[in-house]
Amino acid sequence: MTSIALSQSERLRGHVGELLRLAAPVIVSRAGLMVMMAVDTAIVGRYAAQELAYYGLAHLPANIMVGTGVGLLMGTVMITAHALGAGNEAECGRTWRRSIPYALLLGVLFALISLLGAPLFRLGGQTEDLARGGGAVLAVLGLGSPGMMLYITTGFFLEGIKRPIPGMVAMVLGNIVNGLLAWALVWGHLGFPAMGAVGSAWATTAVRWAMGIGLVAYAWWMSDHARWHVRVPVKDWWSGAAKQRHLGYAAGTSIGVESGAFAALGLFAGMISPLALGAYTVGLNLIALPFMAAVGLASATAVRVGVAYGQGDRRDMAMAGWTGLAVTSAILAVVGVLYRLLPETIGAIYTTDENLLAAVAPLIAFGAWILIADGGQTVMANALRGRHDAWVPTALHFVSYAVVMIPVSALLVFGLDRGARGLFEGILIASVVSVSVLSLRFAHLSRR
Repeated sequence: MTSIALSQSERLRGHVGELLRLAAPVIVSRAGLMVMMAVDTAIVGRYAAQELAYYGLAHLPANIMVGTGVGLLMGTVMITAHALGAGNEAECGRTWRRSIPYALLLGVLFALISLLGAPLFRLGGQTEDLARGGGAVLAVLGLGSPGMMLYITTGFFLEGIKRPIPGMVAMVLGNIVNGLLAWALVWGHLGFPAMGAVGSAWATTAVRWAMGIGLVAYAWWMSDHARWHVRVPVKDWWSGAAKQRHLGYAAGTSIGVESGAFAALGLFAGMISPLALGAYTVGLNLIALPFMAAVGLASATAVRVGVAYGQGDRRDMAMAGWTGLAVTSAILAVVGVLYRLLPETIGAIYTTDENLLAAVAPLIAFGAWILIADGGQTVMANALRGRHDAWVPTALHFVSYAVVMIPVSALLVFGLDRGARGLFEGILIASVVSVSVLSLRFAHLSRR
């Protein structure tokens, strides 16, 4: 083997090792968000199928807001990683300090929007019962938005300085507490009244505040806080974060468009029937759960690309992006095999209702095809953002999910009578389009 080939092999092993080291705790943190939803979905689904419809409907806009918040705050991890790569550790702490009031502002805005759930659901064509039930759940979920935004932006700061484990620990503990609280509040155990889907929302809200405050406390009191200047006040939290917000605007718009498109499909499911909405909720949750592994790997990929960008190393930027895509595809392929082989067994975790199980099992099996393309597109979008290509990925996401997925899914469901399966077929088509165009964009920029 030539020395050049050996060097390339060593570089690749280094990228894979560093990617997995950074991604493992981030995957746990991101997957924890969906595990929390998965546990709540199973608890509420076993309580009553109608309550599951309320829960699923409320999470359509709730997921848009959380996803948009993640995107809007993504500039925190990018600017932190760039500063770290450039050796400017003080700027890492200043980036975090600027993000805190911005995160709280976003959280309050999302909480206010959440109060409008019932009228928005009525406008979306839902029945009066679904609109009122889903609106009540959404209003409670909104109360936890500021805490969630604090957790997200502080987690991004810690990931940017290559310290993702505290966010993982907070998420693991949060999931344990959430599971216990949801069990008690949904079913009426431990002296609480049975609250159904609203009970799961109260559990989630309490845990989100605890995780947000807990992670902020960790960053404030970590032993080397002086190294990162986390306690040094900043007076330019708005004006000084223009570049930070610019990156976040693009990512937030991108994730918001994607989340909004999936919410539109949820409304389509509700128009079919409450049973279809319940099946869509479970099926989408099972796509989103392993997708969080892709989100974790995508975040680590953005950090790796961002550090290489800060160092001005074009070859390392390219290798970091393609390594992230390859590793993500391999991991999600394994999960897809399980979904194809065991759809009924996996579906039975969520419900004992035979009609719901019969509706959701085919969606789980078909979802296996979606995983690789959907995971790959988020990795490539983050690789592009890591090298400061902000708005082109957003435009490509808009085309894939707003221009392609929504009308194609509507045609399959209402024109060709494909039912809930037509929604998942639309997701697959859009995801393949997205990963293809984003990969072509990254390949183009890597040659420059």
